[in-house]
Amino acid sequence: MRLGPWEIGIVVAVVILIFGPSRLPTLGKSLAEFFRNFKKGVKEIEKETDDIKKIGS
Repeated sequence: MRLGPWEIGIVVAVVILIFGPSRLPTLGKSLAEFFRNFKKGVKEIEKETDDIKKIGS
């Protein structure tokens, strides 16, 4: 499922209405930090899985 420009615009408008324009930078920073930590966690799990596979072989 792909989001078109209208859907993205509606989502942005709702977010601005809910959080207000003054909190958007803080919200964006928190969201970016969440995805960064999530990506790091996934890489760590993949590394541990690869290590276990190497030991088991």
